[in-house]
Amino acid sequence: MMFVSLWEWQSELDGSLVAASPDEIRRQVCEYADGDRREFDLDVSYPDTFTGRVMAAMAEIPRGETRTYGDLADALDTAPVAVGQACGRNPVPIVVPCHRVVSADGLGGYSSGGNDRLGLKKRLLDLESR
Repeated sequence: MMFVSLWEWQSELDGSLVAASPDEIRRQVCEYADGDRREFDLDVSYPDTFTGRVMAAMAEIPRGETRTYGDLADALDTAPVAVGQACGRNPVPIVVPCHRVVSADGLGGYSSGGNDRLGLKKRLLDLESR
């Protein structure tokens, strides 16, 4: 596991699932946070699990767009709560954009960012809406 800094938040990532050095991952996250990078150029290995299937679906959501837990659930033929739980288990948040998955009536939850998780989710969505 490794930590990356994003503004005033720290996020934990499982670097073993990303085919890049920790320094490269941190560099790309920093460029993203500064607005100098729109997409990550990192190869991510998705686990051969339900969480991996949800991660792959999240990775397909374009920057500046969101999907609901229900949208992903429909695409994966499962329940929205199962998608939400898988989002919460995303081992590489930010790189695999679980922040782009929201509830039908608001932000939903977010698994990264420590005590102010929704603050980080809002900031990421704001960054991508520009």
